[in-house]
Amino acid sequence: MKVIMTGGGTGGHIYPAIAIADKIKRKHPEAEILFVGTEKGMEKDLVPKNGYEIRFITVTGFHRKQLWKNLRTAVDLAKGNREANRIMKEFRPDLVIGTGGYVCGPVVRAAHKRGIKTYIHEQNALPGVTNKLLEKYVDKVFISFPESNRFFKNQSKLVVTGNPIRKSFLLCGMNHSRDKMSIKANEFVILCFGGSLGAGKINNTMIHVIEAVNPMTDTRLVFITGKNYYKKVVDTLKEREISLNDNINILEYADNMHEYLSAADLVISRAGALTVSEITACGKAAILIPSPNVTGNHQFFNAKVVADKGGAIILEEKDLSDEKLLGTILRLKNNKEALNIMSAASAKVGRVDAVDVIYDHLDL
Repeated sequence: MKVIMTGGGTGGHIYPAIAIADKIKRKHPEAEILFVGTEKGMEKDLVPKNGYEIRFITVTGFHRKQLWKNLRTAVDLAKGNREANRIMKEFRPDLVIGTGGYVCGPVVRAAHKRGIKTYIHEQNALPGVTNKLLEKYVDKVFISFPESNRFFKNQSKLVVTGNPIRKSFLLCGMNHSRDKMSIKANEFVILCFGGSLGAGKINNTMIHVIEAVNPMTDTRLVFITGKNYYKKVVDTLKEREISLNDNINILEYADNMHEYLSAADLVISRAGALTVSEITACGKAAILIPSPNVTGNHQFFNAKVVADKGGAIILEEKDLSDEKLLGTILRLKNNKEALNIMSAASAKVGRVDAVDVIYDHLDL
């Protein structure tokens, strides 16, 4: 059996594809799995790191503001279509699964033309343009949130699956993670992160939180700044002459995010689809700060799904302030009952079987 996985740009598109590929490999060790992406996306590094072969095609996104740049987009698309057709001819897959990003378009359409089974997975509550356009070319559309169904025309193709997440997030226990990181059972653990590169506004606001939490011996703060902001955060703390106690951990990046998330009582983060899925799968109360710099403000809709069920508090970036963030943290820290209710609501939103549901609907 031969399978092509295609998706790219961000980890939110790539990690679900890897999770699906891993499931197929576990069930069919003889399966040949090829990823197709672009050389500009994170897939270039993440896919080989996870043990899969990847090939690249040329494709760029549509420019909504600088329309003249779409001439280049059209040229790239024509080239990407040729490259996708060549890959189909050479690899001859039995099925193709797209997990989002512009790269999916040429690959899924090329497979459809050859009568190959095709599937797409939509991670966000507000579907992306590419997946909405690809609906007519695929056998099934997997969606992470039931709220997404109104954006698709053919309801018979839709399967609500949740978002495939890495197995490590499902196997990690809170006590085990805390023991591993020498976190005491009675400590209140706050985890804050803004993605692999970081989020400037969140990081600036967290300086005030660090000042407040630093003397609290019953509170642990794990603050993952992102690679672009680590030095700036450290330098700012030095300028303010803030000497950190042992309960403050500031990291540039974390490979073991599943352990930090498992150990946390409260999570502060952006609201990317994968992040939201990991938080809810682990049943964590969250303060979600959607990025305002994404297409269609889709992170807000991801956050709203959880907030409407009671599992998260949304703080929009335009409303974010030192006092508001710290006040929200302290209210939750000092109200265990409210925090537990949020955690339980988060867990009800979370899906831990998404990859199994997707696999079952591939008809392998």
